[in-house]
Amino acid sequence: MTYYYGNQGGGWGIPMQWILGAIIAVVGFVIYFNHTSVNPTTGEAQHVNLSPDQEIALGEQSTPQMAAEMGGEVSPDDPQAQEVQYVGNRIWKRSDAARSPYPFHYHLLQDPRTINAFALPGGEVFITKGLLDRLTTEGELAGVLGHETGHVVERHVAQQMAQSELGKFLVVGAGVAASANRHPYAESAAAVLVNHMTQLHFSRADESQADQRGLQYMSEAGYDPRAMLNVMEVLLQVTNEQGGRQPQMLVTHPYPEQRMVQIKQWLQQTYPDGVPSNLADPPLPWASR
Repeated sequence: MTYYYGNQGGGWGIPMQWILGAIIAVVGFVIYFNHTSVNPTTGEAQHVNLSPDQEIALGEQSTPQMAAEMGGEVSPDDPQAQEVQYVGNRIWKRSDAARSPYPFHYHLLQDPRTINAFALPGGEVFITKGLLDRLTTEGELAGVLGHETGHVVERHVAQQMAQSELGKFLVVGAGVAASANRHPYAESAAAVLVNHMTQLHFSRADESQADQRGLQYMSEAGYDPRAMLNVMEVLLQVTNEQGGRQPQMLVTHPYPEQRMVQIKQWLQQTYPDGVPSNLADPPLPWASR
């Protein structure tokens, strides 16, 4: 049943469901914009619902489950796991990331088929054997781990969580408002799609920002940032092997080709006279170039 507010006979009656839906949406926006804090490392004002200590606790609590979903964690005595820890710690402690409040931990996961690396809030960073086995140099590994370290420092996960909570309010509000319409599911589905696309937009921006942080951190740690271009070549090869892909507007990461363009722009702007010769890219102990 649809209830109206106002002079329905005069033609300007507003369905009560629309009013309730608008109120729910406004509440969501108020909660979202009232939760603002300054990033302790970058100084950027961000809409997040978690403190750094809460991010650390959440990451630590989630690590066992995340590792279990990808075959578990490789033993810390394994040479590859030790290399991940060595390069990760070098990225963390020798770069601007050391100013962050997060105690970083770098994990190698058993999964040999999944080509992936990701980070939980608070400093828990993961790379799968599937991706590590495709890398050939410390610089490439530093690029991957630096990128994920950048996600943590920029608090991207905490931001996405806050945006997701806002999205839930918008979806509920749209659903309530749509109940006054003859085709409520159409409007509700549209609200879900709009929210989803908004999340994808933020995610693509986050990926580009993390690339820049990764380039910065690996350079500060003494690695040749051009190695990040080789990582993009690896991802491009994987994409081609998998065959076919969705239009870019429907994927969270920019295409490797686009990321390569942005990386080259960063290199030109940061090192207009060329990358310094003291930045190295030694081979990984088990890899052949």
